Amino acid sequence: LRRLLGSDRIRVVPPAKTGLTVEIAVDDEVIGTLYEDREEGELSYSVHLSILEEDLPPLPKAAPVAAPAAKPAAAKPAAAKPAPAAKPRRTR
Repeated sequence: LRRLLGSDRIRVVPPAKTGLTVEIAVDDEVIGTLYEDREEGELSYSVHLSILEEDLPPLPKAAPVAAPAAKPAAAKPAAAKPAPAAKPRRTR
């Protein structure tokens, strides 16, 4: 990690007890955790970095986004005329 990230300040901190998480620290500040993965005979590691919002610079103010132009209203199909009312039948 030191070589990859170009810093001698990075340390891998072993857990205090077996089974706990291995931590990654820069100087004395823990910045994430390290996980080992053994799958199909291959060994790999993953690093999960935790970044607190207070450690991030403020976001630049974004320019207002223009609303998309309104599409012209599509012509509505003519409504079907209702069927004429049936005339009552006379019974004898």
